[in-house]
Amino acid sequence: GVTVSTGKANCPYYAKAELLADYLQANLPDFRVHKITQHPDKWEQWLHGICEMNGWKHRQSPIIWRELLDRGGKGLLLGGVNEFLEYAQRYYGITSMMLNEEMLDIAEENLQAHIEIEKEEKEIKSLVKPLQIWITSASAPICYQLIPLLATGEVFGMTTEISIHLLDTDQYKEVLCGIVMEAEDMAFPLLHSISEHTEIDEAFIQADIIIVLDDVLLNCEVQSLENYIREVSEICQVYAPLIEKNAKSEVRVISSGKTFVNLKAMMIMTHGPSIKPENVIAIATSWESAAKAMLARKLNMSAAGVKDVIVWGNITGCNYIDLSHAKLYGYDCAIWGSANFSRPLLNMIYDSEWIHSEFLSAQSSLSSRVGDCKGMLPAHAVATALRYWYHGSPPGEIISVGVLTEGHFCLPEGIVFSMPVRFQNGKWKVMTELEISETTQEVLGRIAHELIQ
Repeated sequence: GVTVSTGKANCPYYAKAELLADYLQANLPDFRVHKITQHPDKWEQWLHGICEMNGWKHRQSPIIWRELLDRGGKGLLLGGVNEFLEYAQRYYGITSMMLNEEMLDIAEENLQAHIEIEKEEKEIKSLVKPLQIWITSASAPICYQLIPLLATGEVFGMTTEISIHLLDTDQYKEVLCGIVMEAEDMAFPLLHSISEHTEIDEAFIQADIIIVLDDVLLNCEVQSLENYIREVSEICQVYAPLIEKNAKSEVRVISSGKTFVNLKAMMIMTHGPSIKPENVIAIATSWESAAKAMLARKLNMSAAGVKDVIVWGNITGCNYIDLSHAKLYGYDCAIWGSANFSRPLLNMIYDSEWIHSEFLSAQSSLSSRVGDCKGMLPAHAVATALRYWYHGSPPGEIISVGVLTEGHFCLPEGIVFSMPVRFQNGKWKVMTELEISETTQEVLGRIAHELIQ
């Protein structure tokens, strides 16, 4: 079996027992010892716990027992240092002749070593600097779906720890507490911490990433569009100065949700002039994926093979889904090529009538599809955009993102407009090299005008 010796780090009697145990281990082939040193402040509580678990009665340091591993039984209590000496003398004929002064020196050394180890462990823990992620309107279903995607390591990498902060109003406190408890119970290895916040003043402290989910529930019979726009603007007027004050200077802000994603991104830049415009984006990935899935159903193929569908304009408003650059990979037809062989999508849909009538008119059903989803699709869209932002988008692929215009594609400057970008080295770049037709140019002009209105 194994003899276990446990005591307070500063206890001279534990030092004496430890030395005797070391001597026995060094001189007897079958004797093994396992030592557990406890900090003086934690000793009483620890001793009470171990005695209660094993049904022992023991009051002082050290406590020594034998683990009868070969018999699968519970430990056999030997007692304190005197009982251990008696045991050593009876079984092995060995006595401890150690002087009291030596005992005291070793006890002091034990305490110092224990403090050093604890300090080292604390320092190692403090070196872990998790990414601070804040999610607003965190009671929304998308947030519930998003947490597991962020916490598994696929978005930021398998070595990056994250801390998630859920922000919402006081009436959702219970919902947030429920989400926190469930996420903690899932014990994600990379989730350093998760917490709920209902105090707006403490929002965005040390934030690296802010995901803005706030939506207004549109009911145009009750309120005019102007009122809803005012509502969105007021939310952003509260958030933007707090982001400037509390978040890190390189904070990345992601506007997502079902309503006004372009407007939210725009208002955060307007009311937070020190927030870097290149660090604020609006998510269009949900529309992109839903359009690809619709095309794949028409072509009877996997949606993963449909690439480079572009979403232009006002993502959650008047947008235009452009297929002129779309490509098909792994499409089953007369001509076959290697895995990276693609065909232009428009050449493969012979039914041009379907493109002009059904697909374009289906954009309204597409927006209701995206708008009605329970959170899995938009959560995946946010996670995908973040993964691309941190690790780059697939080479050569077009990704649609709402960003601030700088005169690209003859668009008016200074509005948030969804357009084709690629992500590389932690930045995004508009794919200005894409050629667009006159018809597309006209559509973009019309959408931009409407957006400005």
